[in-house]
Amino acid sequence: MPGRLVVAKIGTSSLTDAGGRIQPGAIEKLCAEVAELRTAGEQVVVVSSGAIAAGLPVLGLGRPSDAAVLQAVSAVGQAHLVGHYNRALAAHGLVAGQVLLAPLDFVNRQQYLHARQTLRVLLDLGVVPVINENDAIADDEIRFGDNDRLAALVSHLLRADLLVMLTDTPGLLTGDPRLDSQAFLIEEIVAVDHELEALAGGPGTARGSGGMASKLAAAKIAAWSGVRAVIAAADRSGVLRDSLDGKPGVGTVFVPRTERLPARKLWIAFAVAASGVIVVDAGARNALTSRSVSLLPAGVTGATGSFDVDDAVELAGPDGRVFAKGLTRYSARQVKELSGRRSADLPAEVPPEVVHRDDLVILP
Repeated sequence: MPGRLVVAKIGTSSLTDAGGRIQPGAIEKLCAEVAELRTAGEQVVVVSSGAIAAGLPVLGLGRPSDAAVLQAVSAVGQAHLVGHYNRALAAHGLVAGQVLLAPLDFVNRQQYLHARQTLRVLLDLGVVPVINENDAIADDEIRFGDNDRLAALVSHLLRADLLVMLTDTPGLLTGDPRLDSQAFLIEEIVAVDHELEALAGGPGTARGSGGMASKLAAAKIAAWSGVRAVIAAADRSGVLRDSLDGKPGVGTVFVPRTERLPARKLWIAFAVAASGVIVVDAGARNALTSRSVSLLPAGVTGATGSFDVDDAVELAGPDGRVFAKGLTRYSARQVKELSGRRSADLPAEVPPEVVHRDDLVILP
């Protein structure tokens, strides 16, 4: 009987030095902790950043701004990164299996099931999957953007028991310790709200694409997946074991929700950026939030932003507060032209739903 499943994500800043070179000791520490859990009968999946940062010094480059060059650098760096994992895991008698994922692996049902099957077979074979985004061929318009979100989606995919996001801080603090000597660790969070998001700030280091804000977004995904999440320091001794055992003070723990969103709605809610906002009247808002119906043009009062058919949009009530998110079947131009119309008055070629209920998520 397999043990509990842990997804451990480690960020670029925790794997590389200031020059972007991989620190073998950091990978060796993580792999030793993975081996410890495996010996105890647990299963572990690693989501590892660091491919681009690892590739830059190999090619003698600074960080370029050209996307095509960055993708080429990631291809070189990924090989070096996985080589380090192979050696570090082999020292404990374990085998690494590289898995590169793209966002469509979570949106397309068949690819979603195939990705899950592949990862489960790897785990059954005793392999430690080492996952990264497929940066070398990713479309800049369709990508995860950071590995925190990827790790949270993998946690949902595998119905993990725990997501641990390893970083260079002990967790989410009440302030920046460089500016606030009284800042302390927030040990447990029941729900991520706007105040916490403001506290998390913006992006992290120049070597990575994440930061505390992306970790909070990932924690939201994990919570709505029914997965407990922890943000903790990568250099803490025994951090994976302590996180799994729920040891007090290990980091910031996010309490999972009892309700679990399906993968498609999880993606819509938290992993794809909104291209605009559709404003609805009070009646439409009440119907959407209480009766699980589709949004019809009659309940729409306006729209902001530039979006096309199948883009993600936020839905806001008359007070301007966003309460839902979905994939629109109308462009911004169509919304403005047809808002307020009854279904019987719509042109024949226009779908009756602005946002179908299957593509709609009510946000917390």
